[in-house]
Amino acid sequence: MSTPTEDQQFAQVVQTIAPQSKLRRTWPLQGGISATMTALEFERPDGQTSKMIVRRPGAGTLRQNPQAAANEFKLLQIMRALELATPTPYYLDQSGTIFATPYLVIDYIEGKPEFAPVDVADYTFQLATHLAKIHRVDGVQPVLAFLPQQGKDFVDNVGILSTTIDQSLAEEPIRAILKSRWPATHWNAPALLHGDFWPGNVLWQGEQLVAVIDWEDAKVGEPLVDFAISRLDILCLFGIDAMHSFTHHYQSMLTIDSTNLPYWDLWAALRLVRLADANFAEWAAFFPPFGRADITEQTLHDHYRFFITQAFAKLVD
Repeated sequence: MSTPTEDQQFAQVVQTIAPQSKLRRTWPLQGGISATMTALEFERPDGQTSKMIVRRPGAGTLRQNPQAAANEFKLLQIMRALELATPTPYYLDQSGTIFATPYLVIDYIEGKPEFAPVDVADYTFQLATHLAKIHRVDGVQPVLAFLPQQGKDFVDNVGILSTTIDQSLAEEPIRAILKSRWPATHWNAPALLHGDFWPGNVLWQGEQLVAVIDWEDAKVGEPLVDFAISRLDILCLFGIDAMHSFTHHYQSMLTIDSTNLPYWDLWAALRLVRLADANFAEWAAFFPPFGRADITEQTLHDHYRFFITQAFAKLVD
């Protein structure tokens, strides 16, 4: 028997979720290294056209968590019930029958990440509003017991230096500070965490935020972790004023103890260096196609240095 083509595999998915429908086209979506995402457009028996996304966790993700697809599907169900801005999950297949790996089918949302907003002030307000909504979800409720607990991330990020060592990024001083203060004191109750709440994981229609996507890093833990990650990304993309505006809005919307925020700011900085492998030139090259040729290796370095400097200055003994 011949091996089915990818189009035949997606046609089989369509028949599974919408019998007697006809696959019209497929196209790849950016899903990062953690998952492969493919959009499907198909025609239902009544002539209506629908679009959905097939999301397949990558091999590395599945090695770490064989239940990655099932967990993401379950979490999306929970978040839709809580009326959070997330895609609707439609189908889960753990069998590996079609693709040899698990996959889930989710809603296709007509939107895109926005890296050059017309109104940065409103943009940061909406980001803060949605992050606060996520963090209002009680992390200790039994329905979220399947999610990992925040903690291992710290060891992963502090224990290993990036391949490329850039002394200006202060990796070793940051690691020394964090290791000396571990385990961190958590003043805030455990909350639902997105794990990577940055502008690349937020979809917009015009100037309206419509969905937060890519929940494979979701966990339960200290909300300042998410907050610090977002603060650094907003600073690097939109500048100091935007970071301060985002910070002010978030803190005004949520009762949160920010005493340890400088600590988690440093953790977020170290995480970013690890993800970029200290290669800010390559990171900067991501943005010109989105209308942001002003984001350069130098601007990223400058904003990063500002971020860690303010964090070091605010550390509480």
